[in-house]
Amino acid sequence: MTAATGLTGADLTGLLPTLRAFAIPMPVKFRGTTLRQGALLRGAAGWAEFSPFPEYGPRECARWLGCTLEAALLGWPAPARYSVPVNVTVPAVGPDKAHAIVAASGCRTAKVKVAEPGQPGSADVDRVEAVRDAIGPSGKVRVDANGGWDTDTAIGMLTALSRFGLEYAEQPCATLAELATVRRRVDVPVAADESIRRAEDPLAVRAAGAADIVVLKAQPLGGVRSALAVADACGLPVVVSSAIESSVGLAAGIALAAALPSLDYACGLATMSLLAGDVTADPLAASSGSLPVRPAIVDEAQLAKWEADPEPWRARMLAAAQYLA
Repeated sequence: MTAATGLTGADLTGLLPTLRAFAIPMPVKFRGTTLRQGALLRGAAGWAEFSPFPEYGPRECARWLGCTLEAALLGWPAPARYSVPVNVTVPAVGPDKAHAIVAASGCRTAKVKVAEPGQPGSADVDRVEAVRDAIGPSGKVRVDANGGWDTDTAIGMLTALSRFGLEYAEQPCATLAELATVRRRVDVPVAADESIRRAEDPLAVRAAGAADIVVLKAQPLGGVRSALAVADACGLPVVVSSAIESSVGLAAGIALAAALPSLDYACGLATMSLLAGDVTADPLAASSGSLPVRPAIVDEAQLAKWEADPEPWRARMLAAAQYLA
């Protein structure tokens, strides 16, 4: 059962006949892949997405399924706002490409991917420098290492990058102990992402003194209501981010950002540009640095372009459902 909603694996049964799957190419490699895959269900409250990453097992996928069931059967809590400020996400590309991405985005905050396997630290410095130039002195720049640095490397890199006026560094290292050490040793604020969404206890990050900010994602935390409960219990400023979903999945993240009592940071939800297509005719794409708070409706013609075999996804859902019982 998902604690915040009361939904169980049994609630999946009536939705399975609506199952559709998609596989959408990604123009730039992200998280080591160039293909974003997932499944869609339709319930009384609308369309919902289930798109855990390939390496996730059934227990971890159960949280993602909890979000899917919430979106399909319950919908989301009432919003406190009707638009959400967002950052542009800059993949681990060269400085010229990074500059162009930011300049074309209309956003006043940029999140820059760093610590890409196989790239030297100098590539990170060049990329962040280009982003700072593109966004100007009044824009905000944050970096995301996805836990890719060890402690010494993180301290050295963040010290080198601090001259670009970083808003914060997201998940510079993998473990809570490492994050706490880095937080004590550098002036750049530290945000926890994987330490929240992949943890057995998402609240441990506060107890460890490991972060100044928490990054919350609706699917990995079991849905909007579950994520709101985590935000309340953590008591730290929140940045809502996407898991690189289609507009259907992205709508859940937007609903989370919209329902938070306060929202002090731009959110990492402007990720439609990372996909070559969408399953809706009206994608949730950012305009002038913000996203509207609204649902996404699957368009048959758009889905047909990317439709994939649903059977593997049926199996993953049923396996995950055992951990919701």
